Amino acid sequence: MLTLTIPEVGLFALLIALCLSLLQATVPLLGAATRRPLWMAFAEPMAWGQFVFLLISYASLTASFLLDDFSVDYVARNSNSMLPWYYKFTAVWGSHEGSVLLWSLILSGWGFAVSLFSRQLPRDIPRPASCCVVMLISPTWN
Repeated sequence: MLTLTIPEVGLFALLIALCLSLLQATVPLLGAATRRPLWMAFAEPMAWGQFVFLLISYASLTASFLLDDFSVDYVARNSNSMLPWYYKFTAVWGSHEGSVLLWSLILSGWGFAVSLFSRQLPRDIPRPASCCVVMLISPTWN
């Protein structure tokens, strides 16, 4: 039987988000270059999935901090068991790895918002391309 701990779920979600961001950065642009609307429409669900999986990853890192899971090296280096909960909560983004994860989450949130609220744009190129341009940065941060 497979049992996963909170940090393993977060790492798995982060790896899925990385795969989704790589797909989102390439497939819709190839679809725009070859005029394949189905490939261009691929950007929207990938933006949603990337946001959800980065949110899961960030939430699992936050839970690791709040639960004092010192098996996670990042938690062991940036927290201690005597910190109040609000310091533990803010320690998640207090060092390099956590702040990059937070910025990736914010960037994917903007990509999610673009895909959700840009329904009035024409369907052919601008909308999927706008999702792709936002997400071209994301694979480098994930």
